[in-house]
Amino acid sequence: MARILTNPVARFLAAGSVVLVLVVVGSVQLSRHAADDEAIADARATTQLLGHSVAQPAIPPGLVSGSPRAVARFARTALSRLLVGDVKRIKIWRRDGTIVYSDEARLIGARFPLGAEEIETLDHGTSDAEISDLSQPENRYEDRSDGGLLEVYARVRSPEGRPLLFEAYYSLDTIAQRRKQVLDAFQPITLGGLLVLVALTTPMLWALTRRLDRSARDRERLLVAAADASESERRRIARDLHDGVVQDLAGTSFALAATARDPDTPTELARRLAPMSGSLRSSLWSLRSLLVEIYPPDLGVDGLAAALQDLVAPATGAGVVAVVEVLGVEEATDEAVRLLWRVAQEAVRNAIRHAHARTLTVQVSASGDRLLLDVSDDGVGFVPRQDSDGIGLRGLRDLIGEADGSLEVRSAPGQGTTVHLEVRR
Repeated sequence: MARILTNPVARFLAAGSVVLVLVVVGSVQLSRHAADDEAIADARATTQLLGHSVAQPAIPPGLVSGSPRAVARFARTALSRLLVGDVKRIKIWRRDGTIVYSDEARLIGARFPLGAEEIETLDHGTSDAEISDLSQPENRYEDRSDGGLLEVYARVRSPEGRPLLFEAYYSLDTIAQRRKQVLDAFQPITLGGLLVLVALTTPMLWALTRRLDRSARDRERLLVAAADASESERRRIARDLHDGVVQDLAGTSFALAATARDPDTPTELARRLAPMSGSLRSSLWSLRSLLVEIYPPDLGVDGLAAALQDLVAPATGAGVVAVVEVLGVEEATDEAVRLLWRVAQEAVRNAIRHAHARTLTVQVSASGDRLLLDVSDDGVGFVPRQDSDGIGLRGLRDLIGEADGSLEVRSAPGQGTTVHLEVRR
């Protein structure tokens, strides 16, 4: 009788052992994949954080065009905050493959073709990570002693509104160490599968999931807080400039003009004051333009009209008759106002650069639950195509779609151009 029972018991034990081995092997493989994903996800999150919260706010005007002064300024203000932790190399690319900045100065200005993944990151704002091909010319200065490198890309924007590719390099040895740390965290689960019943492992898995979920939420809160802090700082700087230096310059300009026109002012002195007043006004327009590029000081429902007036100031300085009309936006959300302003910024910039217009009109109104924007000029016009909106406007189409909005560019040769935006307010 005992012999009859022995075989089923042995088979049960053998089957149980096979199942346990399969569980262990499967757990190890799953743990390895999870560790790889977590290590790369950490690198992606770090790159997004560095790109959006450190690099993008520090990118000066002119960097995208290769200005040596802009390159030096960016290196001085941002490099020490970018080469932190596991980051081995930093590069910032234009869409045409030109490296506009790198901590390896010999790469600045060099041009290499971008791959399909990098172009997709520029177009859609996704993040991409891949093992570096150290045989490529753009990687000829990399250290081969780190066991390889991981490249991670994120999209950032220049002050001119052009999308740039922010690239960070991480040592594969560092990624392997992070993977080992994650794998070590999974070891109690693997050992628990050998020592306890499946029913007892369920709470452990649930607790681990909760822990990973909390870690992800904490990381997300860090990214959001960093982005909010960056925007708040730009808004503070812009407000200080607007309420301080800009107001002082405006008052001085008015005073000089009034003194030059005063009949009691000697003719020679009035003649000398007139160009000074004009120069001061020109400097004031330039400062206002810079201020708008940083962040309008009162960008909200109440400050939208003033922000748009500042936006068209360069057109006025170039001899273009610019008109701004803002009506019925009292109930608009701050998010809708910010999106509207960004579209207006791109449309006005394109009109000033390319339209050769005599007049420029910016109209904001409301219709039902929609906020409407029309930026119109009487310039040379063009034949609209899907790829003719300009990089800035094309880059905003995704944001407009997410906000349940629509963007339309109407134009014809010799008949000017109108950029029409509708977004939920």
